[in-house]
Amino acid sequence: MSLRLALSSLLLTGLMGNLAAATEGQIQRGKTFVGANCASCHAVGRIGVSPLAVAPAFRDLHTKYPVEDLGEALAEGITTGHPTMPEFQLEPDQITDVVAYLKSLER
Repeated sequence: MSLRLALSSLLLTGLMGNLAAATEGQIQRGKTFVGANCASCHAVGRIGVSPLAVAPAFRDLHTKYPVEDLGEALAEGITTGHPTMPEFQLEPDQITDVVAYLKSLER
């Protein structure tokens, strides 16, 4: 097992525990992050359409898969074949915040 994979596993273990007790601060920091980094293409709130038609609305992500599964991708760096999407590699606290925000959209 590579060091990166081991660290990702530890991160995910901690992330799962943190999601159960997500604070309003984590949710707000996640909302701020996605607003600054994702809203130019994705609908990041409870209402509205994505500015880029092919970009999924964040409030719908949980209907396709558990948003907790994004933790590993955010830790390793999200990449996509879509040429305009930047690559993101978040720090553990940022991952917890973003996933907490995405989970809050499920309510």
